[in-house]
Amino acid sequence: MKLRFLILTAACFLVASAAHAQDVTYNYMPGTDFSKYHTYKWVTVEGAAYPNQIMDAQIKQSVDSQLASKGFTKADSDHADMYVAYQIAVNQEKQWNAYGMGGGLRWGGWPRRQAPL
Repeated sequence: MKLRFLILTAACFLVASAAHAQDVTYNYMPGTDFSKYHTYKWVTVEGAAYPNQIMDAQIKQSVDSQLASKGFTKADSDHADMYVAYQIAVNQEKQWNAYGMGGGLRWGGWPRRQAPL
């Protein structure tokens, strides 16, 4: 029973640390009165990185639901009040571990020789 609890606790910490690594930023003109805007259109940023089609659809669906809850309407024409776009950046840290390098070298020079028996 204690082992299960320990494994579950460790799994929760791992999930929490992975979720903490996400960083979301946004950009808009300070002082913009968004009450004047009612429609939006999705556009792509030239040269930006995008995920696969499934993840792209999930991101857009999530943003669409948030904008709809705030009273915005999605428009397919070019006459939308505002354009919405996103881009992603993925950084993967690589870690190099040097275990068991062998060779018998010690700090300060060649390996010490043992006296014959």
